[in-house]
Amino acid sequence: MLYAELFHDLERVRWNMATDVAWDRFDATKLSDEQAQTIRLNAITEWSALPATEMFLRDNRGDSDFSAFMSIWFFEEQKHSLVLMEYLRRFRPEMVPTEAELHNVRFEFDPAPPLETLMLHFCGEVRLNHWYRRAAEWHTEPVIKQIYSLIAKDEARHAGAYLKYLKRAIAEAASGRVNEVKAAFAKIGFLMASSGRSGKPLHPTNLHVNQTLFPNDTVQSRLPDPAWLERWLDVQIQFDREWEGKVVKMILHNLSSLFGRSLESLSDLNRYRKTLLSAPQAG
Repeated sequence: MLYAELFHDLERVRWNMATDVAWDRFDATKLSDEQAQTIRLNAITEWSALPATEMFLRDNRGDSDFSAFMSIWFFEEQKHSLVLMEYLRRFRPEMVPTEAELHNVRFEFDPAPPLETLMLHFCGEVRLNHWYRRAAEWHTEPVIKQIYSLIAKDEARHAGAYLKYLKRAIAEAASGRVNEVKAAFAKIGFLMASSGRSGKPLHPTNLHVNQTLFPNDTVQSRLPDPAWLERWLDVQIQFDREWEGKVVKMILHNLSSLFGRSLESLSDLNRYRKTLLSAPQAG
């Protein structure tokens, strides 16, 4: 059972909001209103781990191991929202999100294939790790720089946990379905890694997830400022081509480990995906 292993691994490195954040280092001269507003919107976005967890539990009823792991993931993701709100409560209380703003990003996600959703969130964690690392560089106030660094490391560990469940899915695939499972993973991995080419990097928070609510069925669309994410990435933290390249490189590195073969480029991944679709099924 992966849950027990991951519980011990993540418990050992978990940070404490009360004792591990250097709150006394706050420097009011280095926090602008613009920066505080991005913290506010990130806090609301992180709150969407709540509906994501509800989705995971609903769609993985047959997998108690993964469902139990959600207790760890949900706790740590909600703590991200909480620590950002605690920062605002202490230093910009007028910008703390309202309960209504938080509740607005809690809505039902349509059912989706569990394995594809797992790969989607794996790639999302890799991307978040890099977004938050860049945010830590962009911010000038010492405490929020530290907070974003702590959150970024959590996201990297979550990606590693998801990767273990991806590997388990391949190892436990029924005879004749191994290539099918790999092809599903390769398809989602390719889409998530190549989305930057279109100028809109994909992440679970900007994907449409409820047909009946379209177009207001993305987490991003339900924020107080729906245009914020693109502005944060392009103008504020300046997540440029170099940083996007780091995301793609990390996804390819992990997919190379997942599939047991070297994937140096998106073209390599796409060719491998097509090979899986055309190959006879193997046990």
